[in-house]
Amino acid sequence: MQITFLGTSSGVPTRARNVSSVALRLPQRAEVWLFDCGEGTQHQFLRSEFKSSQIRRIFITHMHGDHIFGLMGLLASCGLAGNRQQRIDIYGPKPLNDYLQASRRYSQTHFSLPIKIHTVEPGLVFEDDDFRVFCDLLEHRVPAYGYRIEERDRPGHFDVKRAQALGIPSGPIYGRLKQGQRVKLDDGRTINGADLCGPDLVGRKLVYCTDTIYCDRAVDLAANADVLIHEATFSHRDADLAYQRLHSTSTMAAQVALSAQAKQLIMTHFSPRYAPGNDIQLSDLLAEARAIFPNTAMAHDFMIYDIPRQDDKVLASASV
Repeated sequence: MQITFLGTSSGVPTRARNVSSVALRLPQRAEVWLFDCGEGTQHQFLRSEFKSSQIRRIFITHMHGDHIFGLMGLLASCGLAGNRQQRIDIYGPKPLNDYLQASRRYSQTHFSLPIKIHTVEPGLVFEDDDFRVFCDLLEHRVPAYGYRIEERDRPGHFDVKRAQALGIPSGPIYGRLKQGQRVKLDDGRTINGADLCGPDLVGRKLVYCTDTIYCDRAVDLAANADVLIHEATFSHRDADLAYQRLHSTSTMAAQVALSAQAKQLIMTHFSPRYAPGNDIQLSDLLAEARAIFPNTAMAHDFMIYDIPRQDDKVLASASV
């Protein structure tokens, strides 16, 4: 699981930062899942290593323009990229379908690829054999959802040498044993696959919370997350603006991470007011957050973060 930040600005793009979008790369499936799709996201895609044909799912948090204005252009371009047969599933608030249908009608755009819109409600949004995705309402000026992506636990390392020492013939049997199944051999012995596997590999958990002011539901959604991506639009010194606009400060994001016992916080969605040369700069927001939650990083466009497993000996590093 690898995260790439395609846009980290709040409200409007800047020369250095585009508006909101985060890509989750799933190498084992050759898929990319997008979280939000602000204006210009497809241009950011062109500047990345991704291919539009890899996009499989798009999760929209809410209907503000800096999170959805890039969606129509991206979908139209995906349709023109070739004869794509695999469907793109799009998840988001109830008005999302009306928005896309109206945009298609008035722009006379025809999507030449299969698309399905899913209206989300708090709870389970998607699941398959490898992943589950949940969402919950946050606190913003319009209905806004945070998303939690959970990788399912996998059986631990299969001890091939031990299996060979026991005289277990290689082949399909190994596959069943790797899954922890009990297998009866031709010689009458029953082998418990779990006895030949190490501890289960605990699935990773990624949580994406933007836009919102501090709220208990964000804490619940982020419980024990390996990575929490949380908006930090404002400095702690501009907390009054945060309360007025229902956005988070750096310290609110850090408090969510601390209360949720997350392992890593990555802040994003920064107000352009903290540009270099101003009285308050983004480095100040990072210092504010780290005073509460030391394991905090500050996202920038095209930053890549590999989510480590708990059993990884070498932890991934994030650029700050």
